[in-house]
Amino acid sequence: MSAQSLKVVVLAGGISHEREVSLRSGRRVADALAEAGHQVTIVDPDAHLFSYLSREQPDVVWPAVHGASGEDGALLELLEASGTSYVGPVGSSARLAWSKAVAKTLVARAGVETPDSITLPREAFRELGAAAVLDVVPRKLGHDLVVKPVHGGSSQGVSLVLSVESLPRAMVDAYTYSDLALIERRVYGTEVAVTVIDEGNGPYALPIVEIVPSAGFYSFEARYNAGETTFFTPARLSDSVLDSVAECAVAVHKTLGLDFISRIDFIVTENGVPVFLEANSLPGLTETSSAPLAINASGQEASTLFDALVQRASRSVRRDA
Repeated sequence: MSAQSLKVVVLAGGISHEREVSLRSGRRVADALAEAGHQVTIVDPDAHLFSYLSREQPDVVWPAVHGASGEDGALLELLEASGTSYVGPVGSSARLAWSKAVAKTLVARAGVETPDSITLPREAFRELGAAAVLDVVPRKLGHDLVVKPVHGGSSQGVSLVLSVESLPRAMVDAYTYSDLALIERRVYGTEVAVTVIDEGNGPYALPIVEIVPSAGFYSFEARYNAGETTFFTPARLSDSVLDSVAECAVAVHKTLGLDFISRIDFIVTENGVPVFLEANSLPGLTETSSAPLAINASGQEASTLFDALVQRASRSVRRDA
């Protein structure tokens, strides 16, 4: 039971492609906070949200809205502008993580490995044509590729490309979710997810989760359908490699200015090198998400950890950069 019972609003739902995932995350957050003794209400954000918050005056808001409506920074900036305390980073930092291309650039400059890549806007792809793309991309990246939307989550619009002939179709799929597509050289190794927590004394990594999809690709279905993926926590890596991955995850979290809770994804190569894939500023917390597994493996209860985060948020006064 929390020492101080707070009035908490959990935002879940929204209008993005990840609405159902958000609702599942929000319910688990709400249940954990209620278990900790807080007064919790789940609210689906819409045109009445800010009048509702003004009227109800919650102590803390926990945004569990995935996709563009929650993770592109706009919602967080508006919460901040309204004087609402919330769990999450400032809006500008969420925006950096939301753009996979920008995040890659910043993380690489900070000294963390990332896959070689090309970012291609939809208009450039149309104007230059598939033939030009088929000609240029293999010269830099080879023929074994991953194509993904620059903006988006949960592996929606992501394709593995084993031959350049299938690249145009993969580009079209990525453009369904974003006007920018990221083409990366595929990196082989152990896929891991690292949940980073900051209760107010600095960020630290929870036990690292290894992800082994049954179909070999961590797709949307593999993420959210029970039994589609096997998880190992901690990941089946040496202690020295685990320490290196955790260090890189905290470095990414700091580089992008993330806060409270984030998830940082890597491929760890055969040589034990963590290669950064992407960062999530408002990670999924569903029954099949990696963050709850990491929390359990750390020996903490979700209710205790989430209580610490909302208590910290209730004391926070932040301004966006």
